[in-house]
Amino acid sequence: MNDIGHALLTKIEIITDDWIGAIRTDIEIESAKGLAYKSVRNSIPYVVEALASLLSDSLKDKPKKLERKGLDHGIIRAEQGYDVAEIVREYSLLRTIIVSVLKSDLLSGSAEEVLSMIEVIDSVIDQVICWSLDSYLQQRLEELEEVRTQLLLTNEELERLIATQKEDLSELAHELKTPLNSIIGFSRLLQQQQQKVNENPDTSLNLELTEKVIKNGRQLLHLINNALEMSRYEAGKISLNLEPTNLRFLVRSIIETLEPSATHKNLEIKLDFDNAPEKMVTDPLRLRQIITNLVSNAIKYTDSGTITIRCQTENDDQWSLIVSDTGIGISKEDQSQIFNPYYRVNLKNRVIPDRTGLGLAIVDKIVKLLQGEINLVSTPGEGSIFTITFPVS
Repeated sequence: MNDIGHALLTKIEIITDDWIGAIRTDIEIESAKGLAYKSVRNSIPYVVEALASLLSDSLKDKPKKLERKGLDHGIIRAEQGYDVAEIVREYSLLRTIIVSVLKSDLLSGSAEEVLSMIEVIDSVIDQVICWSLDSYLQQRLEELEEVRTQLLLTNEELERLIATQKEDLSELAHELKTPLNSIIGFSRLLQQQQQKVNENPDTSLNLELTEKVIKNGRQLLHLINNALEMSRYEAGKISLNLEPTNLRFLVRSIIETLEPSATHKNLEIKLDFDNAPEKMVTDPLRLRQIITNLVSNAIKYTDSGTITIRCQTENDDQWSLIVSDTGIGISKEDQSQIFNPYYRVNLKNRVIPDRTGLGLAIVDKIVKLLQGEINLVSTPGEGSIFTITFPVS
């Protein structure tokens, strides 16, 4: 095993490069797509180095180093948005590549030695997986606590909203109730599982439940924040912070955030700045809200094709933002009411989550605050075009 350990030490970079190549082409590890080389690489070379040291019996604190690197790996993967299956899969690929790279060295020993070395490699990687998943779970639980804290902080505003918003409250309550029930139910199960952690070290169920709690918690926060935003507009509590704004940079930063959702549905997002204004004064935060809501809507209601964002100068005093899609379109009857708060188009057999009927209502309010005008042209089955005209300053 001493020779195998030394052989592994000399091939760490080869193993790391092969492993990253396998990660990038593996369809089961979606979260690695788009990550930089260094981000995917993470602590893996150190894990391999510690494994090599273990095989060569030259590192006194090798178990501690392995544990530390395994824990670090789990924390980083949680921050990068990996799920449990992806972490287990990447370690499985690592196991396969290590054995493949060391094949000639392994075959130089006896059958008994080969089996012994394979057992050691499997045992060490299994242990590192456990450490990684432990820290991953802890990181996810911390995220859950953050979501819980945010929910508590918005609770007072929500109570005020319920006291003042009488109309359409039943519709809003229905949308809030579903994710809230999920949070309560899965939290209870998670708590029960945590109480049994000493009896059953397998944390896979805990991880799955935690993911569901976090997802539903974020959905609930999104619904609440939209309702609160509308309440602030209606109360006249929104002020503008006007400043010179780089339109190209603003739009591109928004698209970087939304592009993964479009990619998941195989949608193409196109940008057209050929005739965009070079200088403009606006409220970048409120303009970001407009673009984010319109593009998110386009992604949500488009099954195939493209979404185009075009910015163009109309004259010395005005410029336009145009968001078009190849989605399901909006009927004439619905177009007259689409900007009303809480109004939702009847989609018949289609199920679209997170529909409060507030997204376009908020867009309409902000556009008016920015002294702009919004126009909609849509054909059912062909798509929609939202055109907003703003003053340059």
